[in-house]
Amino acid sequence: MAEQKMVSLTIEGRSVSVPEGTTLLEAAKTVGILIPHYCYHPGLPVAGVCRMCLVEVEKAPKLAPSCATTVAEGQVVHVHSEKSLDARKGVLEMLLINHPLDCPICDQSGECELQDYTFQEGREDSRYREPKRFNPAEDFGGDVIYVPNRCILCTRCVRFMDDVAHDPALNVSERGDRALIGKFEGKDLTHPWAANVVDLCPVGALLSKDFLNKARAWELDRTASICPNCTQGCNVIMETRENQVVRMRPRPNENVNAFFMCDWGRLNYRWMNEKNRAERPMVRRNNALAVASWEAAISAAARALSGKSVFVAASPMLSNESLYLLTQLMQSGYGAFRVTEGEEAPLPGVKDLALRRERAANVYGAETLGFKKTKDLLADLRQGDVLVIAGENLAGIDASALTRASEVIVISSVLPEAASNASVVLPIANFSEEEGTVTNLRGRVQRFTQARQAPGDTRPSWLVLGDLLGAMGKQASFFLPSEVFARLASSTKAFEGLSYDSLGFKGLPLATARDTGRKTPIAMGAA
Repeated sequence: MAEQKMVSLTIEGRSVSVPEGTTLLEAAKTVGILIPHYCYHPGLPVAGVCRMCLVEVEKAPKLAPSCATTVAEGQVVHVHSEKSLDARKGVLEMLLINHPLDCPICDQSGECELQDYTFQEGREDSRYREPKRFNPAEDFGGDVIYVPNRCILCTRCVRFMDDVAHDPALNVSERGDRALIGKFEGKDLTHPWAANVVDLCPVGALLSKDFLNKARAWELDRTASICPNCTQGCNVIMETRENQVVRMRPRPNENVNAFFMCDWGRLNYRWMNEKNRAERPMVRRNNALAVASWEAAISAAARALSGKSVFVAASPMLSNESLYLLTQLMQSGYGAFRVTEGEEAPLPGVKDLALRRERAANVYGAETLGFKKTKDLLADLRQGDVLVIAGENLAGIDASALTRASEVIVISSVLPEAASNASVVLPIANFSEEEGTVTNLRGRVQRFTQARQAPGDTRPSWLVLGDLLGAMGKQASFFLPSEVFARLASSTKAFEGLSYDSLGFKGLPLATARDTGRKTPIAMGAA
């Protein structure tokens, strides 16, 4: 492969060297300079319609749109020159002519690029005195509502549906000051990935019905996480308000999900706010479950497990750390899991990105660690085994199926109805309430972090399992999830060489990860 040619130039007095073909806008990012822009997005084809990213290039006859101008050797670029600032101020004034003063009631307020750039570079007051244009809001179908009064016609939504979703549903209707985003006849934003237009919109013109009037941007706590709703493992930002998950949005990762996430993943978060939680450890006494201290419950579970054959019915929503610790509990027993399935829905414009058929985060992590995927979860449960139910809700399983077990230990965020005869209940945090790693269908191990506080006396699953192994005399050193992962990496060949530090927040493939044939990142880039 030929070595990539590098081009050297100067942007705002800073020297920069970038690969040939890079745009001025992207080159500026590498030296910490953000050129204001609206229509440009690295995951969409360049349009160059907003004229907001105009910069001055020495010896050029006029201002250049930085999103569509590639670097050249020796260029000297001025982003904040008087000429560039005056041009961008004029663009902002034009955009605000018909833009309503909706900031106090707009969901985008606080994270709006029109607000940011107007404050940064716009006029202090408006010279416009005439009445503003008005158009009523329109339901675009799916999770999207369109407010045309706020629209700046950047066309990001149109290009996403055309070039990425391959479902031409939107267009620019009318012309001049009457122009707005319209739908083609018979079309709606019901594509499985259509809600990405809400994230792409730089203003408050396209809004999520699900999030409408739910919270202000400054009220939200944001956490880097992984979407738990299928095996793709899309990187997300999990947003919470008053300890409730209220929204999930995509987080860029060029090796997994580019800049996007599917509608199923983004809207399927309410289960993480579940109310029917097991909040206190319990031990069976006098033929009834009674609240106990953690020490008493852990001791009771350790006594029940010691020297026994153990069958673990695990959930593929558990982290790699928890699944690894469960394998240490199994001793000479077995472990199995089942997974909910649905229809696969690819995003055609991005290679190897889809809402996957298997709807759980860590199916491949569970298989890698030796758990058996099955339709009949308790088929391998033998007479006299100790049954450990780990994160599994036992939906659709009759309580009589558990009678083969000598004892039942529940390690879960909820107490399954079928397991009401459990000997011990150890309440654990759900996916949004703890830290760990999962492995996606391409064998990429990725970290997720705690987004909300677990209720009651609930503890992280890795901590509960680590304490249980400690009570059985099998370990005495797990105080952080990173320490559990370090033990996993040192004892399991597939995870060899990995650590929390090396994973970062983009993840790394397993040593045994299958080759997808992908030679370049899946992001479309600026081309």
